[in-house]
Amino acid sequence: MKLPRDLSGTELAALLHRYGYDVTRQTGSHLRLTSKIKGKEHHISIPRQSTLKVGTLGSILADVASYLETDRSTLLEELFRH
Repeated sequence: MKLPRDLSGTELAALLHRYGYDVTRQTGSHLRLTSKIKGKEHHISIPRQSTLKVGTLGSILADVASYLETDRSTLLEELFRH
């Protein structure tokens, strides 16, 4: 599945909420999200841009998939299925 080309940082933060990620702080133009769903804390930073670059989005999703111990393609299907 292709990564979306028009996803904002705020929209991604909302999508990741279903995996236990909550915004814990905002520093400048970045959001810091934290999840405790797997027992230990996992932190990610998301740029608060109107459109995330594909490489940035891919890197964030790979990090989340690693934490959730799932395949990146499975995570993409769950997040972006229509």
